[in-house]
Amino acid sequence: MAIPVVTIIGKSKAGKTTLMEKMIGELKARGYRIGTLKHHSHAGFDVDKPGKDSWRHARAGSEHVIIAAPDKIASYRLLAEEMSFDQILKEFSAVDLILVEGYKSAHQPSLEVVREEIGLTLISDPDQRLAIAADVDLEVDVPVFDLNDVDSLADLVESTYLENK
Repeated sequence: MAIPVVTIIGKSKAGKTTLMEKMIGELKARGYRIGTLKHHSHAGFDVDKPGKDSWRHARAGSEHVIIAAPDKIASYRLLAEEMSFDQILKEFSAVDLILVEGYKSAHQPSLEVVREEIGLTLISDPDQRLAIAADVDLEVDVPVFDLNDVDSLADLVESTYLENK
């Protein structure tokens, strides 16, 4: 059975990362294993610190670097071309839910973050819209929660995707 996926989308500075952090914490506290994916739209980000051994391995030409410790493992590799969203999802295992920050066109259920000061125009696909987290009342055909009502958002995600796990 495929791991359920929920995207958290919104305009820049709307609070996607903050909501993502809160959702991870709440769902983890409920006993679920959460995987996360963050869409970074610009090439060239670095996950390793200059001068560290793994950074040196990559700079020397390693195509795939794995850092292993007793309590965690990290892996990154160079790509000839960008992986598709579905290819990236296949990298996940041993989690109950994947929360994705970004990827608004991924055709996955979405929680959209809306802040009045950023703008009230919704960017999510209406067919994929699960709920809205906002600092203002909106009239839409899905539930609208206060930005800080993480318990209710987690209840919705849990009842929709996790209760039978």
